[in-house]
Amino acid sequence: MTHKPREIVVTVALGLPAVLGAGVFAGFAPAAGLAGWWLLPALAISAFAALCSAFSTADQSRAYPDVGGGYGYVRAQLGVWPARMTASAHLLGRCAMAAAVALMFGAYVVPDQPVIGALALVVATALLGAVGFRFTAGVSVLVSLVVLGVLALVVASSFSIPPVPSAGETGTVNELVGVAALMFMAFTGFERITAPHRGEQQHSPSMLKVAIPVLIGLSFVVYLAVGAGVLRQLGSARLALSPAPLRDALAAADASALVPLVQIAAAVAGVAALHFVLASAHRTLTGLVEDGDLPTRLKSGALSLVVVVGCALAVVLMPMATALGVAACATLFYYAFTNASARVLLQNDRTWPMRTACLGLGLSVLLAMSTPVPALLISLAGLGAGTGLIGLTASLRASLKGKRAASRQHTPQGR
Repeated sequence: MTHKPREIVVTVALGLPAVLGAGVFAGFAPAAGLAGWWLLPALAISAFAALCSAFSTADQSRAYPDVGGGYGYVRAQLGVWPARMTASAHLLGRCAMAAAVALMFGAYVVPDQPVIGALALVVATALLGAVGFRFTAGVSVLVSLVVLGVLALVVASSFSIPPVPSAGETGTVNELVGVAALMFMAFTGFERITAPHRGEQQHSPSMLKVAIPVLIGLSFVVYLAVGAGVLRQLGSARLALSPAPLRDALAAADASALVPLVQIAAAVAGVAALHFVLASAHRTLTGLVEDGDLPTRLKSGALSLVVVVGCALAVVLMPMATALGVAACATLFYYAFTNASARVLLQNDRTWPMRTACLGLGLSVLLAMSTPVPALLISLAGLGAGTGLIGLTASLRASLKGKRAASRQHTPQGR
């Protein structure tokens, strides 16, 4: 089946607002501090790992259309405890990603009070979701055009004049894999099209065969161009210290007049990316409630409040570099479980060969273990604590349910 170019463009545009967030606006600073110019080839590794994981989630979404994302896929394929670990990794990764996106917004839009601006964005975006605002195809296309247009101006400005000689360079090739891990989180909005939420449009396998490579490929080209531009204009040493790399690159290129446009794009991209992050975390919590791993009395509003509180705590407790690292590491662990689950899908449920899931699993583990040590330790601690807490909650609920059943059996009739 062939698809019209317009249909492919709209499908890709649905995913772009979830991808073009903290990574393109703020991710280059910590990456340059680790690997300098080597961050550009590292992006290719990140994109390939994301491509394999996107294939896996697309196949599983088609096989299990009514379950709670990666948590639901793993529970159906691998069992309860791997699913709880998947949920813990996903929730930690979403909270850290929300913090990174919100802090990016604060650094660009409210530079004098970035944390206050970040907290305001979290609350405002949650309220938008609560009143029923949705990123329709039309809104997503508009957001994509605005952000891509401003990024094109940044790239053009960065290459328009020679840069000021840099004071020095940072990073080594030894950090290539670590930076690939860090930048993986920049591509992870693909679930917007590969694993839609309940009630959202499901895309056909033939459409996704085109849309997934185009989305990941376009995102890679955008990141490569922006990364090369800011590296050229600032140098890796100045870039590593920049809280808002795109703004500082424009200032260095004598294009400060464009800074308001970058602030607008950062605000638009921040709201869009954070909307999908919050919705994704909410879906995982909903799946935990439906499967009895969390109290079934929790309603949608209470789950939304839990997500907002978790994200707000991450904003307060994690600086930008830490938030980006934890978001990448925890999300990679999440996709390690998701790819492992995709490996055991039946052949009839596959659009892509099993080896893509195997590659995704191997790359996810390798990259996760290569993230900066603080991010790795926080992620491992969060994964263990979250899994234990979910297991304890489920055990207590089962125990109380058993006691109530026993009490009813021993209650005399007629009383």
